[in-house]
Amino acid sequence: MTISEITEKSIWENFLLGCEEKTFLSSWNWGEFNKMMRSKIWRSGVYENNELISVALAVKTVAKRGTFLLVPHGLNIKSKIKNQKSKILETLLEELKKIAKEEKASFIRISPIWPARRSPGEGGERRRRKNEEIFKDLGFRLAPIHMHPEASWKLDLKPSEEELLMQMRKTTRYLIRQAQKNQDIKIYQSQNLKDLDVFNKLYQAVVGQQHFIPFSLEYLKNEFLAFQPDNQISLFFGKYKGEIVASAFILFWSNIGFYHHAALSPKYHKIPVAYLLQWEAIKEAKRRGCTLYDFWGYVNPEKELKHPWAGPTLFKMGFGGQPHFYLKTQDLPLSNKYWLTFLFEKIRKTKRGL
Repeated sequence: MTISEITEKSIWENFLLGCEEKTFLSSWNWGEFNKMMRSKIWRSGVYENNELISVALAVKTVAKRGTFLLVPHGLNIKSKIKNQKSKILETLLEELKKIAKEEKASFIRISPIWPARRSPGEGGERRRRKNEEIFKDLGFRLAPIHMHPEASWKLDLKPSEEELLMQMRKTTRYLIRQAQKNQDIKIYQSQNLKDLDVFNKLYQAVVGQQHFIPFSLEYLKNEFLAFQPDNQISLFFGKYKGEIVASAFILFWSNIGFYHHAALSPKYHKIPVAYLLQWEAIKEAKRRGCTLYDFWGYVNPEKELKHPWAGPTLFKMGFGGQPHFYLKTQDLPLSNKYWLTFLFEKIRKTKRGL
């Protein structure tokens, strides 16, 4: 196996189009977003007999807690050669270690897109253990925190709209239909950058109420600008009696719709605007030819009642779908500085109740 830099967007995107496990965090435009955020990136391709079999985006992450290389939701591997994961990862690490040395990074962090299990069962557990062993054998250890979701709630969009409605929780379906009948509720879309300020105003209001750490306006704008040229992003807004009370930031990439950011005015939780907005986003994904809708981020609300994602997860589950579990985030320490980062992140995770 050999590794080389990929510089052509079409080669990168066409390869990912044929991959089963992927999220927009592997996309070409996510790399462009990170460059807008002043981060250095590397796009690597692993080849066997001149055939591209895997790609990985690496991002240099510089923070107070340390400098490291992050591979978000990678490595993306061609479906038919998944039995070569260990060799592919080993080949990629040879390159990443060189980059880390040049960039004075103290560790390499990978948020694997490799499935741990789709549902509880012996087969899923075997797959998880095998994938964990691949990382462990190469010197990785479990990271103290995760950078991106390690589980997600996903909906198959291949059924008809009527079938999708019938698969929903009864309450969710009822609230969508009630919202459709309510003349005070209006849903609309925008691809206008100026409307991002409208989203951010509502987003910040929710932050003030719920006290979570928000993404900055610069972050949101750069994400919007990275995906806008390819018509891969849309802002959804929900109005109640003329006031914008709900909004969502939806990405459409590689035949998948992603529910990435959202905000709902706390004053209007009992008005079913968010249910209709989500249904309109799902229908838009179908119209665009998406075969999957990724609600982005999942915890088991029955086992993790106090988790900040428990409430949002219950909302997502009402639309039908299944949980998808990824392998836990993995760290490869490269210097003793890593342990300072490890301690800092361990304390921060405890304080956030995650």
